[in-house]
Amino acid sequence: MPSPEIQMPSTSLPRKSTHQVRVGKILVGGDAPVVVQSMTNTDTADVDATVRQVIELAEAGSEIVRITVNNDDAAKAVPVIRARLDAAGCSVPLVGDFHYNGHTLLQEYSDCADVLDKYRINPGNVGQGEKRDIRFCQMIEQACIRNKPVRIGVNWGSLDPQLLARKLDENAALASPRSLETVTREALVDSAVNSAELAQREGLRPDQIILSAKVSAVPELVAVYRQLAERSDLALHLGLTEAGMADKGVVSSTAGLVLLLHEGIGDTIRVSLTPRPGESRTREVRIAQEVLQSLGLRSFTPQVTACPGCGRTTSDFFQRLAGEVQEHLRQRMVKWKTQYPGAETLSVAVMGCVVNGPGESRHADIGISLPGTGEKPVAPVFQDGEKICTLRGEDIATQFIALVENYVDNRFGDGTDGTQSDAPVQAG
Repeated sequence: MPSPEIQMPSTSLPRKSTHQVRVGKILVGGDAPVVVQSMTNTDTADVDATVRQVIELAEAGSEIVRITVNNDDAAKAVPVIRARLDAAGCSVPLVGDFHYNGHTLLQEYSDCADVLDKYRINPGNVGQGEKRDIRFCQMIEQACIRNKPVRIGVNWGSLDPQLLARKLDENAALASPRSLETVTREALVDSAVNSAELAQREGLRPDQIILSAKVSAVPELVAVYRQLAERSDLALHLGLTEAGMADKGVVSSTAGLVLLLHEGIGDTIRVSLTPRPGESRTREVRIAQEVLQSLGLRSFTPQVTACPGCGRTTSDFFQRLAGEVQEHLRQRMVKWKTQYPGAETLSVAVMGCVVNGPGESRHADIGISLPGTGEKPVAPVFQDGEKICTLRGEDIATQFIALVENYVDNRFGDGTDGTQSDAPVQAG
C-alpha cells in the first residue's frame, strides 16, 4: 500500500507559515497540504486487532495513525505491529500516544521508540513539580537521539494543575479579574508554548515539533488556536477533543476546523468522534477529508452534487442514483489513485428535476438531470458543459455510471482502459 502523491488543488485560502515537520514519509506544515490523521481504539497489545484497524484507517485515507502506548505489553507490541503493517504493504506512519509513563517506556523499550514515527507527549500528565520537567526532558532526549518529531499535545482535561493554579492566583490579584475561561485558555497556550521552548533548549529542532491545545467547545478551540498561531510558528495539529457522537460530533468538529482552516491556521487535523459500539472509525477520516475538500484545500475523491429534493421530485430515484454514484466513485478511487492521477478532482452532478438540473450538470465535469414529477421521462447528460446524450429506460443508473467510467478513462488516462460499457445510450 504505497503512499500516493498528495494532491492539493489551487485555493485562495491563506496558510500561516510554519516550520515543516517530517513524520515518516509525510510532511506536515510549511507549504505541505493539510494532513488527515486518526487514532485507533484497540488495545495496542492486541496486535491482530490493531493491525486490522490501522490498515482500515489507512485505506480510508488516514495519512498518519496514532496508537496508544500505555504499558509494557503495548510497547512490546509496537515493533510487531510495524513489521506486520510493512509486510502488508501499509507504510502509514505510526504515532505513539504517551501519558504518565512515556519517559519509562521510551527508555526501556528501544525497539518501540525506534519504529514509531512520532511521539505524542502531554505535558500536563508527565509528572508534577520537578518530576514534570525531568520526565518531559527524558522523553525529549529519546526523540533527539532517534531524530523523531514530537507532538506536544495539551488538553484542557489534563492541564498542568500547578500552572493553572498559578495563573488563577495571578488573576485573582488583579483589580479586574478575568473570567475562568480566559485564564484557562491562557494556561493552555502557555503550557504548549513553554513546553516547546523547553524542548528546544533540550535540543529538539523547530522542525521536529508539532503543537496542539485541544478543548471540547468550538468557541474555546478557535480562541486557543488563534493565540497559539500568534505566539508560535511551529506546525499546528487541529482537533476538537471529545467532540461527541453522531451529528453533534460531526457538526462541532466541522465548525471548529472550518473556522480555523479558513484563517490559514492548522497543518494537520483529526476529527474525534465517539463511535457506536462496533462501528468503524473510518467515518472520522472521511469527515476530515470532506472538510478539507469542501474548503478547496485538498482533493480526495470525486464529489457528487445532488439537490435535496422538493415537491417536484416525489420519486426517490435521483437520491438513490446519487448515493450509488458516490459509493461507486469512492470504491473506484482505491484503483484510480494510481491508475488515474487527478481523478479525485472530478465533479459529478446528479440532479432531480429541470429547475436546476441542467445548469448544475453543465457546471460539473459530467452530470445528469433526471426528470421530476410530471416531466418527460428522459435524462439529459452533460459533459464539460455540453449535452452529449439523453438516457431513457430502466437502467439509467448503469448507463450513467458507464459514462462516468468512460469520462475518467478518457480525461485522466489514455482512453484505452477497456472498461467502457456496452450499455445502450440513446443520443438526443
